[in-house]
Amino acid sequence: MTQTPTRSARVFVASETLAADLQQLLVDLTDLHLQGKQAHWNVVGKNFRDLHLQLDELVDGAREFSDTVAERMRALYAVPDARAVTVANTSSLPPFPAEEVSTSETVDLIVSSIYATTATGRRIHDEVDAEDPTSADIIHTILERLEQLAWMIDAENRTPGEGVRSIHA
Repeated sequence: MTQTPTRSARVFVASETLAADLQQLLVDLTDLHLQGKQAHWNVVGKNFRDLHLQLDELVDGAREFSDTVAERMRALYAVPDARAVTVANTSSLPPFPAEEVSTSETVDLIVSSIYATTATGRRIHDEVDAEDPTSADIIHTILERLEQLAWMIDAENRTPGEGVRSIHA
């Protein structure tokens, strides 16, 4: 006899809005991971090795965060979708070139993609927090690390005293 699991009245199930918000963050993190690998493989120029290693850190972080968000969605009985077609059709990130890219251009492109991802996290944060503070805590952690990585990578192209640069493509 097969038993069907029963749900207690205490089970928290994500609303459609919460699931959609987390889905968008999942897509952007997945695309950031893929863009980081694309950049990692195709970056060339001055300070190549340093940037190559920084991109590894970004890729590892984005991959770990995407897994955390997807598993949080499953814990809330939402179904994550990070298939290639979904990521390609719904990512908020600007596209990354397919060819070799100079180190300075790679810095600007990847920092722009990191900030596009954090913009998604900031945009959805309050709505997520209102329904599920635990998921909002995950977003806090993601924002903290990605913004740190953006600052560190962006420093490759900064000049002392110049302040915040406009890097959006």
